[in-house]
Amino acid sequence: MGRLDNTTVLVTGGGSGLGRAIVSGFVEEGARVVVFDRSKEKLDDVAVSFGEAVRTVAGDVTSVADNEAAVAAAVDAFGGLDVLIGNAGIWDFNASLDATGTDELASGFDELFGVNVKGYLLGAKAALPALRASRGSMVFTLSNAAFYPGGGGPLYVASKHAGVGLVRQLAYELAPEVRVNAVAPGGMATDLRGPGSMGLADQSITRAMPIQDIMREHGALKMDITAEHYVGTYVLLASKEAATATGAVFDISSFGTPPRRDLG
Repeated sequence: MGRLDNTTVLVTGGGSGLGRAIVSGFVEEGARVVVFDRSKEKLDDVAVSFGEAVRTVAGDVTSVADNEAAVAAAVDAFGGLDVLIGNAGIWDFNASLDATGTDELASGFDELFGVNVKGYLLGAKAALPALRASRGSMVFTLSNAAFYPGGGGPLYVASKHAGVGLVRQLAYELAPEVRVNAVAPGGMATDLRGPGSMGLADQSITRAMPIQDIMREHGALKMDITAEHYVGTYVLLASKEAATATGAVFDISSFGTPPRRDLG
């Protein structure tokens, strides 16, 4: 038996990278998963890889209607929703205040906060009735940048600090029916992209820097870290084993000291 048998989960940004690893780990633990992503190509691959254990929804996490459609897909296909994993996000590739033009800064803020903060808020709003009915939980992906400077530029770091406030406020408001927690991973080699308004939509963290080498050389555990290393904490928080956890942000970034500016 898996730790998530008979559990229905919605994962945003589940088409690749950490989101795809979460989907895989949850399916292995017996969950039924709705994967919400903006890339139909990635979703088609997910559907082929995981078969009847998943359903896919193409859409934008900043859209009210698309979030509602993703929740409806879970209810229609699997009879309800037990866990929301808010994972879709974008990075600013360490774009500093000084080096970023004013117009680019303004548009980048709107786009990055739209995905990283508004996307989580709208996902929570759409999922709330179903999660109340199941006495379920929400788990959001944050970052070591939710605790320390240097995990990105001011846009990204501010968005992840905002995520901490969102988790704590939602945990306060939604108790005792719905638990709300977050996971704060460190860097990893994925297809993580940036705001199109900053010219970063076609950039990925893997192509931009040797992130695995950086993590191995400067992380406290000196590991070749992959997205799969981070999945266990999501499984724990989604399971009944974490029945007393709410309002918590689990820092699993492997840093013993605040990261340097280039650690992502």
